[in-house]
Amino acid sequence: MPARSFATHRQRAAPPARCGHCRETDPIKVVEMAGAENQALHAVCDSWCMASIQTLSDTQRRILARWALACAERVVPLYDGDEAGRRVIQEAVARTRAYGEGKADTADQIRKRFAAGKAAKSAGTAAGASAARSVAQAASVAHMGAHALGAAAYAVKAVDLACEDEPKASAAEIRWQVQQLGDRQRMALRELPLLGTDLSGPLGPGLLCTGILGATIRAIQAELG
Repeated sequence: MPARSFATHRQRAAPPARCGHCRETDPIKVVEMAGAENQALHAVCDSWCMASIQTLSDTQRRILARWALACAERVVPLYDGDEAGRRVIQEAVARTRAYGEGKADTADQIRKRFAAGKAAKSAGTAAGASAARSVAQAASVAHMGAHALGAAAYAVKAVDLACEDEPKASAAEIRWQVQQLGDRQRMALRELPLLGTDLSGPLGPGLLCTGILGATIRAIQAELG
């Protein structure tokens, strides 16, 4: 399959999606920065452009939520936050599973998608925080399909941080993630823009483009062709 061109995605790109209060472009970071008393100020992404090419259809998002959750659940044991944080993580996992199975309302999942991101603040290690963020990204697939790649990327980051003495661990995790993709999930992911080429969602220039997060997403997109 021919490589997707940067120019094509630039032509389709929507204006940058940002929180109206702090101008942050990553919704998970918005919630982590905002205290509970300030979250109303942030209009946390419900006003973001739902027409973005990173959104995909509800059917595609449910299909991708199942893969994203599989990626995230692999690293949930690395989460080392307090008991309250663990409950939040497990509740987010249950909601995302229900959403992926078509048993949960999309709007309700969107409203609750940030909970696991806040649980990252109680993690005792960087690996634990990345595990929480992987769950948060999986929960956010209900809002934008592109978050599925974020869930995979944070899962790989958690593995990399937890297995510093195993240099091949992150590559092995990426291979496992790609192997779990079904045909319909691959088709949905192929509809997303290449990392860093579209400003209308989480795959735009920003946090997911950096370090091992960016390397993971680029590797997955390369495998998809």
